[in-house]
Amino acid sequence: MPRRRAILAAAAAALAAPAIARAQEGWPERPVRIIVPFPPGQAADIITRHVADQLSRRWPQRVVVENRAGGAGAPAMQAGATAPPDGYTLTAGTSGTLGINPSVLVRPPYDAERDFAAITNIAMVPLLIIAHPSFPGNTVQDLVRLARERPGALDMASAGPATSQHLSAELFQHLLGIRLNIVHYRGSGPAITDLVAGNVPLMFDSVTSALGHLREGRAKALAVGTPQRIPWLPEVPTIAETVLPGYEAFGWTGLVAPAATPKEIIRRINADVTAILREPEMIQRIQQLGALPDPRTPEEFAAFIRAEIAKWGEVVRRANVTLN
Repeated sequence: MPRRRAILAAAAAALAAPAIARAQEGWPERPVRIIVPFPPGQAADIITRHVADQLSRRWPQRVVVENRAGGAGAPAMQAGATAPPDGYTLTAGTSGTLGINPSVLVRPPYDAERDFAAITNIAMVPLLIIAHPSFPGNTVQDLVRLARERPGALDMASAGPATSQHLSAELFQHLLGIRLNIVHYRGSGPAITDLVAGNVPLMFDSVTSALGHLREGRAKALAVGTPQRIPWLPEVPTIAETVLPGYEAFGWTGLVAPAATPKEIIRRINADVTAILREPEMIQRIQQLGALPDPRTPEEFAAFIRAEIAKWGEVVRRANVTLN
């Protein structure tokens, strides 16, 4: 009986193979949706919509964006993971939902590595340390010196527990052996509002959120968390080149599909998205949002996700951060 079942299964697979191949060749034959685990208007949503618009022009079918906010992005990611693996449902995976959630959620409803097929990263969102103009220091070296003189006395705003801004600060203070008083807010907006008002002197924030305040003199930049300096603030050094060689902390947004999605479809999406990300107009659009295009192969993006999970997992364990 086991042998007979194996023969029947092989025969069924052989009969289905031509149909599957034809479906892949004709893909997409209906609209493709991209689930975004955030409300409209956030950087990940805007960047994903730009890519979706360009894909709609390239493909014979429209690409629609579906926002599913709430629950630290977990419900949206679960929906993306359990969708049919046919290439018609993609998910915008981010530093929070793919890199951080696996370590901070008590019972995550998805496995960030096993449940998804990586397609490509789309954009990096640089993070930087900013300060109120009255802060008695203009460099990250000044910040470290003051923190060592007064352990735990310097307040640093956070966009909320387990956000990339929060964990970047945790990584920063751990590697330097200093202690800051991290003050959590409900999002980047309220945090930077308090910084501009002078109620909190320091913050790890995204360039997207902070750039307008920096240009208007309402805040000053001490250092950026990307490996290289960024085009909007070329005079601002990196944390890596000043006090912490090798330090890297940034937000990011990429595309993933259900794990069993055919590789041919993954390759097709990757080729089209990476081509879009190399177009001068798209580069300009993404940079206007305070982000950097970051096209990768599926293999490179999968390795990057694994590395992010490992890095932030270690930070989470040391800082004892959890989300229910």
